[in-house]
Amino acid sequence: MTALSSKRHPYNQWSPDARALDRVGDKWTLLIIRDLADGPRRFVDLQRTLPGISTEQLRSRLNRMVDDELLTRSRYREVPPRVDYELTEEARALLPAIAAIARWGYQHAWGDVLAGEHVDIGAILRATVGGIVSERTGDIDCVILDDVHGEARWRIALSDGQGRLIRDFDHEPASALIGNEAAWRAALGPDANRSALQIAGDRDMALEVLEQVSVGGPVQSPTTTG
Repeated sequence: MTALSSKRHPYNQWSPDARALDRVGDKWTLLIIRDLADGPRRFVDLQRTLPGISTEQLRSRLNRMVDDELLTRSRYREVPPRVDYELTEEARALLPAIAAIARWGYQHAWGDVLAGEHVDIGAILRATVGGIVSERTGDIDCVILDDVHGEARWRIALSDGQGRLIRDFDHEPASALIGNEAAWRAALGPDANRSALQIAGDRDMALEVLEQVSVGGPVQSPTTTG
């Protein structure tokens, strides 16, 4: 078992939930794990996905998580130097728990975008992918269209009864959900209005995944293309 680092405020309870929170209950820790769900990232990448964290806070959290064996740190001899952070299997085992927290948030804390809140559709997909359960096998792309920056594409692989995010785009997916940020906000928002999203390929697979990464409720069906 991993010993706790000294810079802690432990709960001092002999209870598995308290022990878990001793390690992962600090602010930002679970969100860092969420944002590494699709693979390794650099420090600057994590700064972009976590706009509310200071440079010093992020550096401190990453160092602690490496010490706690939740992350690995890889250094590359490049110019400029590159350092990647990646989840350990121990940390990856928390992804279903993060998805459960996201599901609770959908049910009890969800609503329209508040002033000052950063919108990142990818963050919602990273948070919920660990809760996907499916008997299907295949890949589905979640495509966010942007007239300025082009598209962002998140690939969810279904296999072994569950879903995971991958960065392998060397083949066509079985299905795709496509829309601009407004369409995705409507689909993932409290009204679950999916009517502006488009589906390409396997419609049943797309709807199954969409149900599991969104708030649920009355379905306003996406448009099928292709």
